[in-house]
Amino acid sequence: MSTNHPPAQALPTRQPAAAPNAQQPPRPVFGSFWMGGFESACQINSRGQRLDMIAQTQHDRFAFQDYRNLHGVGIAAARDGVRWHLVDRGSHYDFRSLTPLVQAARQADVRVVWNLCHYGWPTNVDVLAPSFVDRFARYVRAVVQHIRDLTDQPLAFVPINEISFLAWGICTDCIIYPYAFGHGRAVKQQLIRAAIAACEAIWDVDPAARIMHVDPIIHVVPPRDQPDLIEAARDQHNTQWEAWDMLAGRHEPHLGGHPRYLDIVGVNYYHANQWEHPDVRLRWEDVPLDARWVPLRTLLDEVHRRYGRPMVMAETSHFGDGRARWISSVGHQLCESMSQGVPIDGVCLYPIIDRPDWDTEGHWHNSGLWDIHPQPDGTLKRRLNTDYAEAFERCRAMLESAQARS
Repeated sequence: MSTNHPPAQALPTRQPAAAPNAQQPPRPVFGSFWMGGFESACQINSRGQRLDMIAQTQHDRFAFQDYRNLHGVGIAAARDGVRWHLVDRGSHYDFRSLTPLVQAARQADVRVVWNLCHYGWPTNVDVLAPSFVDRFARYVRAVVQHIRDLTDQPLAFVPINEISFLAWGICTDCIIYPYAFGHGRAVKQQLIRAAIAACEAIWDVDPAARIMHVDPIIHVVPPRDQPDLIEAARDQHNTQWEAWDMLAGRHEPHLGGHPRYLDIVGVNYYHANQWEHPDVRLRWEDVPLDARWVPLRTLLDEVHRRYGRPMVMAETSHFGDGRARWISSVGHQLCESMSQGVPIDGVCLYPIIDRPDWDTEGHWHNSGLWDIHPQPDGTLKRRLNTDYAEAFERCRAMLESAQARS
């Protein structure tokens, strides 16, 4: 179905609680340009199993060590998750799964952007029920108050991680419960309502809190020999704007969107974010590249021109031997973006420690800056991947130089 989208133009910027000193150089929106993302997905997967990536990577056991490790590679901020299904017990809130993470971050002096819903919710919650929005808002308010009581760090949150991808995973590919095939529009609308209610709940507790809405940026092209699919490819490409446009009130304003809700735009970018309609990946690793491949700097410029918001690359990484080459490529593209006046307010290596597959038990992706090495006693030892770390250090130095020039 063809979707009408408003013309690309920047939205008015939400003013922070306190204006920065105009004589001081701008600081990254989360205090540290580089961030480390801890995988926190906790949905019910395609096999009907509840995931808990924080537990599966033993980040719940080694949070302080994981946070402290970030400082050793020049990272002072993180993305991490609150596990809704563990906190919200229906009649009360149980913060035992969250408190140690907040305390560890405070002790390690790492600022965290908390995912409040990373694909999963309590088993007795129906995403399409009218009660979903209020239940989520109550949970969010309780979580924000609890974190506020435990730390004096500036607070930041992602209400619902990847609304567009989550709706697709539930309703198109059916890899995430409740496997509501064909109900993508209704699910996306409901997630937007819930995200808006969460923004209000967050600001009720802490008006200075920052809110980032994260989704993938994509590029979709038609097959070379099928001009009849040009419009279908364009429609698929334009789906990336729907959630942000809804939140900002530019699309389906009856959902309650408003420009103030689009505080920070978080863009996720991986090797599979460009494809030929409907689902044939354009290979970034080929030399020469497919002529239809669009440079990352072009995609970032498109986001910047459309919204004019602070923009953070909220997730990026690769796997195996490709990790070093990927971060080097991303770094060069970011330098070009900055030289062309496109502001980038942060980059998150995601995941920062390796992660297991959602559906294939025992398979690890080899995608972190730290690899996982199981020990005889069951402990998952972290080991810095040397090639990735060296490439990241070169990338970090290159970007610091670019920032100094911009």
